[in-house]
Amino acid sequence: MKFKHYEIDGIIEVIPDIFKDDRGFFFESYHEQKFREIGINDNFVQSNQSFSSKGVLRGLHYQTEPYAQAKLVRVVKGSALDIAVDIRRDSPTFGRYCQCILTETAHNMLYIPGGFAHGFLALEDCIFQYMCSNFYNRSSEGGIRWNDETLAIDWSIVNPIVSEKDLKLQTFKAFTKDYK
Repeated sequence: MKFKHYEIDGIIEVIPDIFKDDRGFFFESYHEQKFREIGINDNFVQSNQSFSSKGVLRGLHYQTEPYAQAKLVRVVKGSALDIAVDIRRDSPTFGRYCQCILTETAHNMLYIPGGFAHGFLALEDCIFQYMCSNFYNRSSEGGIRWNDETLAIDWSIVNPIVSEKDLKLQTFKAFTKDYK
């Protein structure tokens, strides 16, 4: 298992060792001891899976304290452009984002600590799986528009398929005024 640290503190790409033979393949998708050795100390308590057709964009979603969630995300089938936006008020990279292509063939994962808004774009029909360090809490959920001008995220798509709920999310500027 290899770990690639991103320029935004806390974001880590996990690249598993894949063992292949005539029967198929095997890899560790989670190893608590190896994760703890590099500083990932979260206890994952909930696992979620979604299917998205090519062109579906979900996000940017977050949960506020005390229900903020660290996530370990991966693609089981297909591929996705994954985005994490730093919304930690005291962070030197507040308002910056990083991106990672997750694919079923690479089996790579992205660790996103609490304090980030998260979203992804299905680059092809996609089964997306994520483990969370906290339970979902409706009253703590929030979001920022996927196409926010301040964040200027390059999604490399003009007209994604976005839910009605996500189309109504606030701007980053509104988020910074309301952020507690």
